[in-house]
Amino acid sequence: MVIPGPAPSAAGDNLDDIAAAGGLHTFQLALHRDYGDVAAFRMPGSRLVSVADPVLLERVARVDKRPERLFEFLAPLFETGNLQVMPAEEHVPWRKLVLSALAGRKSHEAHYPSFARMTAAMADRWAAADGPVALQKELSELSLRMICQYALGMEMDEGELPRRIVGAFEEVLSEYLGRLYGTPYREGRAREGLAFLRDAVDQVLAGRRPPDRPDLITLMAEAGERPARVRDTVLSMMLAAHHTTGVAISWTLYLLAAHPEVTGRIRAELAGVPDVPGFADLSRLRVLEMALKESMRRYPPGPYGARETTEHLTLGGYDLPAGTTVFVPIWAVHMNPRVWTDPERFDPDRFAPERMPERPRLAYIPFGFGPRACEGASLAMLEARLVLAVLLKRFTFRPVEGHPVVPVERFVLWAEHDIEMTVLPAPS
Repeated sequence: MVIPGPAPSAAGDNLDDIAAAGGLHTFQLALHRDYGDVAAFRMPGSRLVSVADPVLLERVARVDKRPERLFEFLAPLFETGNLQVMPAEEHVPWRKLVLSALAGRKSHEAHYPSFARMTAAMADRWAAADGPVALQKELSELSLRMICQYALGMEMDEGELPRRIVGAFEEVLSEYLGRLYGTPYREGRAREGLAFLRDAVDQVLAGRRPPDRPDLITLMAEAGERPARVRDTVLSMMLAAHHTTGVAISWTLYLLAAHPEVTGRIRAELAGVPDVPGFADLSRLRVLEMALKESMRRYPPGPYGARETTEHLTLGGYDLPAGTTVFVPIWAVHMNPRVWTDPERFDPDRFAPERMPERPRLAYIPFGFGPRACEGASLAMLEARLVLAVLLKRFTFRPVEGHPVVPVERFVLWAEHDIEMTVLPAPS
């Protein structure tokens, strides 16, 4: 059987279709709407089989290989090889090391007071702000400071350094993605941004204090990793952690501003916790957690992933030889009407515990799945729940009238012009 999909252009790819759709993040929605749960399309030099059926995705859940060509645009970020496509024999011990630093309740609880102080300080500054707040910018900077404190043993102050790091990542990704898709970009900004980022990582490493407990850098050094690999890993953690967590919180506040009835339910449960909730208090905030999960279904921070098959597979009646690139359209999976009733509707109750068994295991994959799932998923959820609790306890958010909020791909699902909100005191 021939896998359906759009015909390639004269250049042999579907870049024109992707551009017309507004980017790969929106193209995947149109692709599966028009061609079903299994569809094929082409990127330069690659044919991809996109699978939006969570049951079929189970067939590739254990595959620990990513297609090098698809992630080649990120290679310049790294000096020791592209960490996004690290071979399985290297990836398994590296992942184990990263998980040992980022996962674990005791470690999360030990770092929680620092996260709470950072969040409360930002909220105090917002309370005194003169004018709208740019959510993505502010929250990405906060997330960056959190990951530096947690994984790298260094507390980065508010100010110019985190602001410039966030901006440099944006410049680097804009140029790299522009090259990938053949869209306009400013030549040379990536080179300048990357030079600054590497210098910033050196500043982070130099600013570390001896940790009370082993952090990621200490563990990597003890495991014999060379200094350049340590720096690559730090850069990777800074990119992944600040982008994904910052945008997840931003999109959640954006959706809650449009659904005051859900915000009211969250405020009702927040009435029983302190202004800055303690670690144990977060487990009581069920509606808040459901709203966060629903927002990541509607706007997944990472809109897609990919695997490369290592053996012959049959998916949905289609034969896929070894070496096939299986595109994982996370946003299309999350919006699949055959899995999610009325998928456009914002409905946090989809994530009530009693409803979870209704769906296939991989129907909800904001952090990916299998051996390439995000190592920092549990840490990101902890940070996001804390930040949302503090902000929703103190503030009401109103969208700035006339300000466009347009999802674009910047390796994460970013709002092109940020998400600007007027911040008002919450009702007493």
